[in-house]
Parts: sequence; C-alpha cells; structure tokens
Amino acid sequence: MKRSTKAAAVVLMAAALFTVAGVGAFRSLRTEAPAATPAAPQDPSVPLPTGGGLDATIAYLQQRLSTIPDDWKSYASLGQAYVQQGRVTADPTYYPKAQGALERSLALQPESNEGALVGMAALAAARHDFDAALRYGEQARRVNRFDANVYGVIGDAEVELGRYPRAFATFQRMVDIKPGLSSYARVSYARELQGDVDGALRSMQAARQVAGSASDVAWASFQIGELQFNRGRIGPARVAYRYGLEADPDYVPNRMGLAKVAWASGDTRAAIAGYTEVTQRYPSPEYVVALGDLQTLVGDRSAAARQYALVRAETRLFAANGVNVDLELALFDADHGRPAAALEAARTEWSRRQSIHVADAYAWALYANGRYAEAAGYARKALALGTRNALFTFHAGMIQARLDHRAAARSFLREAIAINPHFSILHAPQARSTLARLGGAR
Repeated sequence: MKRSTKAAAVVLMAAALFTVAGVGAFRSLRTEAPAATPAAPQDPSVPLPTGGGLDATIAYLQQRLSTIPDDWKSYASLGQAYVQQGRVTADPTYYPKAQGALERSLALQPESNEGALVGMAALAAARHDFDAALRYGEQARRVNRFDANVYGVIGDAEVELGRYPRAFATFQRMVDIKPGLSSYARVSYARELQGDVDGALRSMQAARQVAGSASDVAWASFQIGELQFNRGRIGPARVAYRYGLEADPDYVPNRMGLAKVAWASGDTRAAIAGYTEVTQRYPSPEYVVALGDLQTLVGDRSAAARQYALVRAETRLFAANGVNVDLELALFDADHGRPAAALEAARTEWSRRQSIHVADAYAWALYANGRYAEAAGYARKALALGTRNALFTFHAGMIQARLDHRAAARSFLREAIAINPHFSILHAPQARSTLARLGGAR
C-alpha cells in the first residue's frame, strides 16, 4: 500500500474511533487492559474461591483439575491465569506453566476450544511472538467471531507487527461487540499512536468509568497518569497515580509513577527511594533500568552497575522462558555502551516486525554505531503515524545533529522538550545541552 493510501486509512479510522472514544494495550502493549480473571467452571466437589484474585483462581483451578483431570475448560482457564500472573509479577517462569496447561486443554479438546486459543495468543504476545499471537487469534475468530476478547488479541498483535490500519479496524470491531474497559483502552492506544493525546485521555477515562474492580480502577488510573506524564503534565499525572494507589495500594506501577514524578519535580533522592521500593516489589527490567539511570545521574556508578547487571540477568531469565527481548535490548545496549549488540538485536527484530517502536530502536542503534544516514530513514518511519513521543523525536533530532542538519535538529529537539521536558532520565538533559550547543535554546 502506498504511503498516501496508508495515511488516508489511518485518518479514516481515527474518525471512526472518535465516536467511541467520546463515550461516558519489559514492554508489553502499553494499554493492554487487564482481562477478567478466567472463569472457573463450577462444580460442587470443589469449593469456589472467595477472594485473593489470581492466586485464589489458580489454586482453585489446580484443585479442580486434581479432582477432574480431563476438564479442558479448566485447563484453558488455568493457562490464561498463568499468563496473567506472569505479567502481573514480571516473572516469566509462569509462561511454561501456561503453555503446558493450554496445550493440555487443546489436546483434550482440539475443536471449538476458543478459550485455549485466546490463551495461546495471549501467551505468544507475552513472549513477544506476535506472528504466533496473530495466528492463534485468527484461529479463535474462526471458532467465535462474536467474542470481543478475540479481537483484542488480534488487534494487539497487528499493532505490534506494524499493521496499524488493520489493527485500528480490529479494535473498532471489538468496541462494536463489547464496549468496556479492554476495548476503550485499545481505542485509547489507537488514538495515542496517531498523536491524538486528548482523545486517548477521553477514551481511558471512559475505561476507568466502567472499571469493575479496584484493581481495574488502579490500572486505568496508571494509564491516565502515563498519558499525562508523557505530555509533560506532572501535576495531573501525580493526581492520577495517587488516585490509582488509593483504589488499590498493591498495584505497584502507580508507585513507580509517583517515583517518576518525584524525579521530574527535582527530588532525585525521593525518586531513588521510590524506585528502590518498587523494584524490590516488582522487579520489572524497565524499572530496574530507571533506578540504574537515576543512580548514574547522581554519580553512584557502582550502584548503577549493579542494576544494569540485574537487567542483563533478567533478560537471560526472560529468554530462557521463551520471551523475545531484542527490542528492549536494542535500546538498553545502545544507551549503555554496547552499540554492536544493540544493532544486532535491532536488525533481528526489524526482520520480524516493522512497528514504529522497532523502527525507533533500529534508528537509535544505527546512531550508536555512527551510521547516521541510515538512522535518519528509520527515524522517519518511527514518526510516520504522527505519534507524539518525545523519545522518538529526541532520537530524530540527535541523528539530524550528527548529519549537521542543524535546523532540522533544532526543530526536533525543541519538539521533544515541548512534548515532555522530562521524557528520559538519561536523555532529557542531553536534549537541552545539545539544543544549546546548536544555538536553539529558548
């Protein structure tokens, strides 16, 4: 499809999504809404869980399957619960467990097993195997084309593969079937990708309004906080993170958001304390990197080195459990002194999928290796949807500066700072210093 045709399709889909959005998805899809806890088939011989969320559901399903070992629906529910638990805990060792349960379900019932197919799609997405996620999602759609969850996993995979017009149409279909938390969240992401941050906020606020539990309120509040923070509005971001924390004190990402707000507000000591607490409770590589970068910022390089070593250990653990981390490694290695490894990871990931996030990582890896002209082409691809992403724009600006395209570099760097002056612990100061050197500081 020609670029002009793609652009037209995106604009048309943005208009289609507008109506829905006004109604009162390391790195997974940012707005991936929490799925409902998998329903466990009722049976009088096994007591139903009375609370405890995923832990209780998993315990119930395990007990049920010890009593009824050929219950394929319970195996599908258990597999889905394991996938969710892996995401919630940042522990990829749940993924082989999920695979075993889902494959057992499909072995017991290979036909019309929509739940297991959706679970396999979710598992593949959690492992960043988006081609497989799409295949399983399409199989599930052939079983039941009226299940909104099917369109959620299909659309998520299409986004990550860079098939944006198709993904936006899929999300529209999801909303048409079942307006709710998960579908509104995906509308929000579609609008954000296209640069409509106000529309993304409206959609996420609509998602929070229909949240059915405290944890869902906390999740939606975090997404609202992220949207506000990423456009430089620190006060509204703080309010959203606090709201989410009040709804569910155990939802750790809102604590991370408040630590990030502390850094953006100039309280680096509080930020380090906050990130330290967060990583002890939820050692997501993304959070560990941020803690290391803060420690680098204050000159504590030995502490930072420990965090970066932990990140590398975690990436090995993820890889050992089937998770592809090439995209994350490309950015991490480019920023932390391993340019050749960054380029290899980025090139490999680009061969798998051509999303704007992979284009940005490839551009930055090429930059780290001194290949500026090539990098500029991929930076343009990263910005092709009009996404207002300050990091993407900063990368484009630094590439243009190296090419001695001073006017373009100043324009990109000014835009990055205007979008969000606190877009990166490492790079926000670099953006300002480079702009000053180019004579573009204001």
